[in-house]
This record gives sequence, structure tokens and C-alpha cells, in this order.
Amino acid sequence: MEFIPSLPTFLAFSLAILLLAITPGPDMTLWISRSLRDGRGSGLMVLAGTSFGISIHTMLVAFGISALIVASPTAFLVLKTGGAGYLLWLAIQAIRHGSNFVIKAEGQRQASASKAFLNGLWVNLLNPKVIIFFMTFLPQFVSASDPHVTGKLIFLGIWSIILSLPIGLAIIFLADVLSSWLQANRKVLRAIDYTFAGVFSIFAVKILFTQAR
Repeated sequence: MEFIPSLPTFLAFSLAILLLAITPGPDMTLWISRSLRDGRGSGLMVLAGTSFGISIHTMLVAFGISALIVASPTAFLVLKTGGAGYLLWLAIQAIRHGSNFVIKAEGQRQASASKAFLNGLWVNLLNPKVIIFFMTFLPQFVSASDPHVTGKLIFLGIWSIILSLPIGLAIIFLADVLSSWLQANRKVLRAIDYTFAGVFSIFAVKILFTQAR
């Protein structure tokens, strides 16, 4: 098929994605925090949201829209300010409502699931580092003169989601296993709330100082 890269390129890309999948970032931090706090269902919805965000980034890169965002100082400033602000909001939420979160009704479970999905989506979409990364990373595995470059970029982006999925699932299920013990050790859980708040804040500062070039 025209949109599938050569085997050496495909294997090199797969190895790079696996290494990136185990590298901590805002997405992984949110998977773990929601899984510890709300259970694996919430963690899985966050994973679904971040994965959907990656698919959107893939399309933006494939059709050249990401380049336009990065090229516009105003658009890039709005994006990184929004991303940093959102992570700071998550940090505040971790401190205010972290270990005190309790689901009381089925309707609230559904609302929590949709909220978790949107949390994952926005953390991913509002991260300018992800846009810059995809703009510089994906094109390395295709040739600009390839008539099927758009299809190959889309294929690689979707493959990166599929390949990273088992790692994300493993992290979430492990966090869920630990959550039962943590619920019985509230002081430890509270300390983790503050830890995640600090991590989100650090990522927020890093995003705020991200440069387009």
C-alpha cells in the first residue's frame, strides 16, 4: 500500500514511538493522577482523550495547519498561554479536590467519564510542545517529494496511537491497583495530590516558555 513506509523506516519509527511512550509528560501524569484518584475507568477515559488529541495533531500536521499555527506569533502565544493555564488549573484541582473526590451516583459517573475524556483531550491539544514535536518528528519518516506524503503522515500518526496504547493501559491498570491501598492511606494519597500539583505546575511553566523556533 502506498501509505505504508518501507520496513526499515517503519521499524525505526516504531522504536522511537515506544521510547517516547515511556517518557513522562503531561498526558502520562494525568493518566496516573485520574487512575489513582477516580479509578481505572476515569484513567481510561483520559487515555481516550489524549489519544484522540494525537489523532487531531496528526491531521493538523498532515494538512499543514500546525505549521500555520506555529508561524503565527499571536496564535502560538494564545495556544501556549491556554495550555499553561489549563495545567495550572489541574494543579489547583489536584490540591482542592484530589483525595476528597467521591462518586455518589450513576449520573455523576457518566459526567465524570466525559470530564475525564475532555481533560485528556485539552491537555494534549493545548500543549504547543506536542504541535512542535509532531511537526518536526513525523516528517522525518517521509519524503517531501513523495506523492503519498499526506497518507503516510496520517498512517504514522495513527500507528503511534496504536503502538502506545498497551503502555498507557499498563500504566493505568497499575495505578488502579495501587489506588485501593492508597485509599486506606489517606496521608500518602494527599502527598501524591501535592506531588501531581507540582508536576502539573512544572509542565505549565515549561509550556509557557516554549518557543516556536
